Amino acid sequence: MTAASVQALGEDRGPDFYLAALKYAQSLWLQGFPARAILLMNRAMGCGLEGKEPVLMQWPLPYFGMVWVLRNCRPEQFIGNPRRHWQHLATRMSGPRAELRTWRAWACWRIACIVRPDDPADEKQIAEEGVREPGEEAIADRLTLLGHPGEVALWREALEYAGEDP
Repeated sequence: MTAASVQALGEDRGPDFYLAALKYAQSLWLQGFPARAILLMNRAMGCGLEGKEPVLMQWPLPYFGMVWVLRNCRPEQFIGNPRRHWQHLATRMSGPRAELRTWRAWACWRIACIVRPDDPADEKQIAEEGVREPGEEAIADRLTLLGHPGEVALWREALEYAGEDP
């Protein structure tokens, strides 16, 4: 799987793109690029799926995948600051399904806060832009309203996994 495999799908952001993005994310992980794998999982989570597509039965939204990558990234591999990444993604979202994608970014931000508690927030952005980091209940409420059936339960299970000792 390569970037060309994903690009070949053009503007399609349906089930084929979702699966290709996840497969490419796994390929990037196996090549030692955890940060790039996260970016592809983000892209998969932004697809225009309704929640009932067969691909989601085999390949659920990758909240667990995010936890796994954050936990298993080796010190010599670049991952940046995932907490800050998702803070910026959530607060600068635009394009199709922006509100849903914003709340999925906050959901992943919460995962990063648990798995990598020493990664700092972007305090400058918080102060200058008045960013308010949402609590778990606010995230769950918005995902319940905007997300797929069962998405909140999947995310909460991933949060539990994130809090377990590796």
